[in-house]
Amino acid sequence: MTYRVTVGTPVPVRDGTQLATDIWRPETDTPVPALLVRNPYGKHQLANYGFTSPNIFRLVEAGYVVVLQECRGTFGSEGHYTPHVHEGADGADTVAWLARQEWCDGTVGTWGVSYLGMTQWQTAATGVPGLKAIAPSIASADLYRAPYYSPGGALSLDTVLMFATIMSANDALRDLAGGTGDPAEPAAIGSAFDDLTAQASITPPTAHPALAARIPWIFGQAMGHPGRDETWRELSALDKAGSITVPALNIGGWYDPFAGETLRAYTEMKRCGGSPEARTGQRLIMGPWTHSSTTGVFPDRSFGFTASADAADMTGAHLAFFDRWLRGRDDPLDRPAPVRIFVMGTDRWRDEEDWPLPDTRYTPYHLDGPGPANTSSGTGTLTVKAPEDDYTDTYLYDPRRPVPTLGGSLMRPTGSAGPVDQRPVESRDDVLCFTSATLNTPVEVTGPVSATLFVSSSAPDTDFTVKLVDVHPDGRAINLCDGIQRMRYRDSLDTPEPMEPGTVYEITVDLIATANVFLPGHRILVEISSSNFPRYDRNSNTGGIIATEHDTQMSTAVNRIHRGPGHPSRITLPVITRETPVR
Repeated sequence: MTYRVTVGTPVPVRDGTQLATDIWRPETDTPVPALLVRNPYGKHQLANYGFTSPNIFRLVEAGYVVVLQECRGTFGSEGHYTPHVHEGADGADTVAWLARQEWCDGTVGTWGVSYLGMTQWQTAATGVPGLKAIAPSIASADLYRAPYYSPGGALSLDTVLMFATIMSANDALRDLAGGTGDPAEPAAIGSAFDDLTAQASITPPTAHPALAARIPWIFGQAMGHPGRDETWRELSALDKAGSITVPALNIGGWYDPFAGETLRAYTEMKRCGGSPEARTGQRLIMGPWTHSSTTGVFPDRSFGFTASADAADMTGAHLAFFDRWLRGRDDPLDRPAPVRIFVMGTDRWRDEEDWPLPDTRYTPYHLDGPGPANTSSGTGTLTVKAPEDDYTDTYLYDPRRPVPTLGGSLMRPTGSAGPVDQRPVESRDDVLCFTSATLNTPVEVTGPVSATLFVSSSAPDTDFTVKLVDVHPDGRAINLCDGIQRMRYRDSLDTPEPMEPGTVYEITVDLIATANVFLPGHRILVEISSSNFPRYDRNSNTGGIIATEHDTQMSTAVNRIHRGPGHPSRITLPVITRETPVR
């Protein structure tokens, strides 16, 4: 099919701001549906539409108008850019404008990754007529829980600073293109990210002028509201689920910072979406991917040639979804199930009826062992059998020497995210390791993962981190999922409460989720500590405002994990007991 491209069309929104928009139209006299992408990174950078996104040319060839728009205050669009604040209204106005065009049949869908997915949720929450379906990939409908903070209240430092760096650099380049600005500024912005995420960093996140000057909302509004208060509730599309009446194709990666919110959007919209279509029309795809890599191939772990987004045919999935909801075709969604997940270990795609899987058995694995779990002797054990003896593990958490992040759910595109061998941190005296016996039969763990810990500290506030690891026969300790709980938010994300030093508290740490088969010859490992830097900011242990504290204000904390019959600390794994094929 031939098509025409109109570049830089100014689309007006309600306050008169003009948003730069490219329109790719198939050559047809019949009005057709439009598919909208709203992007703050520049509509001409087609690489930003990659990863789990569909191929633009195939969408146009399938008879859709594809619309690429730059968000307010970015690149060719007028106005001032403030993250998230205008996206709902600007998106709704653009949808309404598209639906009025003579070449559009009045129906609009949206797609896009990361921030491009978050704009979709905010647009959908306005209830704008004409919007019929959304396809957010590696994105969030609750901005507090991702990307800015965690379900346990810790700042997602690496993710936030990576986003701030990208947007600050883009803003500086926009000034340079307009004949103003300092040519040295983009390099200074890149150095700021390196400085703030370095292991030896002593600078508070809010104190770096190279970033704060360009994106003050992040360093003021976002970091100035560390609890999930009204600021975050107002920005949360998922808090307005009853106003969202459209189905969603939710796409995520097991190693993506947005994995938890991708899964939660699916489950929450099925439960309380604002229409039957929104509740029954949810679809979910989860691959072995990071935020910036969807190949499924990593230095320490390869998931095979079928693991990539290309092999999974993301374009086909988008087309089937949009054909169903924008064109009313029932046949594209005749596939047997609404959920498609990649199960690591066996390294296979699998269709499921729902998420979490209906036949999940939530199984506690208890922390046990006759001695301290933070020694090279490896006395920490993990067992289904409840322990018979009480024990307390003690370690010193010093925020000036945090446990370094090795892989996991990082946003950075350097190849350091995803599955990475954890052995370099397991020998530290502030990391507790609890390991199962070598498995004789496969154990599938697919679903939400959480840990229940009985903890105490010498500090009024501290963090506890938990990591689930698959130990391979060759010794590689490959991370699967992790979580963190900031103790001041142990009972409520919007009402901080200090700890009483020495008091034992029962807490739940959300490790998000995974889909992995621990194969025969492997072992299940749980790591516990109090830092994971720079994935999360380090807790200063003072109970003060962490984002503004220098290293001289930080304190050490003596932290303890209590385990045994009186304090049954454990990790709860979602075990699937079907017959599991072994590779």
